[in-house]
Amino acid sequence: MVLRADRQGAAEHGHRITAAIACHVARVGGTVDQLTQLLLHPEHEGGRHTRHIALRSGQARALDYIRRVWASASDAISSTTALGSRHEAYEVLAALRDRIETTPWRGERGRTALRVLRAHLNFAEIAGGPLHHASERQTAEEAGVSRTTLRVVYETVLRPRGWLRRLRVGHGREGSTWYLGEGTIPGHGDHALLSRFRSTQFPPDPALEEWTTPETATTADIDSTVLGHLMGHDAFAHHALGSAALVIISALHQHPHQTAAELVGTSSVSRATTYRTLKRLADRGLVQHTGDTWTLTPRALEGFGIRLPDADNGHTPARGWEEVAEQHGTWGIAARRKALHTGERAAYQEALDRFAEHRGRAVVIVRDGRQVLVPAPRPDEIPPVWHAPDGRVLDPLTGRLAADWRVATDGRLILITPSDQRSYDELAAAHAEALSEWESVA
Repeated sequence: MVLRADRQGAAEHGHRITAAIACHVARVGGTVDQLTQLLLHPEHEGGRHTRHIALRSGQARALDYIRRVWASASDAISSTTALGSRHEAYEVLAALRDRIETTPWRGERGRTALRVLRAHLNFAEIAGGPLHHASERQTAEEAGVSRTTLRVVYETVLRPRGWLRRLRVGHGREGSTWYLGEGTIPGHGDHALLSRFRSTQFPPDPALEEWTTPETATTADIDSTVLGHLMGHDAFAHHALGSAALVIISALHQHPHQTAAELVGTSSVSRATTYRTLKRLADRGLVQHTGDTWTLTPRALEGFGIRLPDADNGHTPARGWEEVAEQHGTWGIAARRKALHTGERAAYQEALDRFAEHRGRAVVIVRDGRQVLVPAPRPDEIPPVWHAPDGRVLDPLTGRLAADWRVATDGRLILITPSDQRSYDELAAAHAEALSEWESVA
């Protein structure tokens, strides 16, 4: 006797083992024929899942399954790097950070994707490699964006461009399993999001050489460490300083004394947005200009563990960022988001506990080729004084009718919750039928 849930779990476990074997064969330079011979060998324990498919569905179905697993394994090996030590893992993360900092992230959606990717890079650095675990709520809090925005940039920017791969969806208290990839630079074989960064009000005129190149440069140069420190603060919410100010500050921290034209290239922000954002930052006392060049004011970023090269030993508390958020009406967004996520986690865990308490596995036995349901154990019979008409139950403390409890046909209690799809009469009839069938078989 094997439960359905157990069969599904065994199949998933067998598939993971098969995929791991296929990845190993692909990494050492093997072929699909060698993988087939290995998995179908009668004495190879790792091929039990494949041999079970061949026994149940035929040899052709098993061979097709092996080819699909091999294709997935080959694709995974070609897009990943084998890491032999923690030192190599940190070298990979450092190279990835440099690639992120020099990739142009154009448009509001691109800058939001940069914040989300930087949050995943923080998690990967803590985990010690590109493979890491993170939930949507955790990432949204780290990046300072909502879950809705997070899902949009996942599906439209990060995953299509190869920056992130979700290997396993999280469940319960476990976050999803992610792998950081090298990604693709916009403009190099990626035209899906091109219209988002250029006006489409009028078509281009080739005779006038319009739209030959994007407004911003093909490479950027920012300090993502500064971005990672500041992006979760309320002052850089969408309706406050925003992501444009975030990347301009990061670009000025990387290379002080830049002109507005240079900032257009290093920050990948359009010319109009650059001038508008610089004026907004200057009004807040965060940047200053001398002639045509702009730079961060001394001690502008202190209070977050970031020091400017020309700053003295003075200290500016983080209260300034709070005032910026208050002036834009965004103060408390991060706190409210965390409180909302905490409530959602608690409600989800309560639902899981309720499901586990009232939804036990159905146990069946096979009798003469048919399955017979084994009645689940019920609580002890209640005293007759608690019985009320129509199968209702009296609360012994208050003496009133208990709305969620009924008495089954065998005198035992039935708890009816809002998640139950059947009425009390249907539950009692099903229980009586199962009990009768069980007694006849026993």
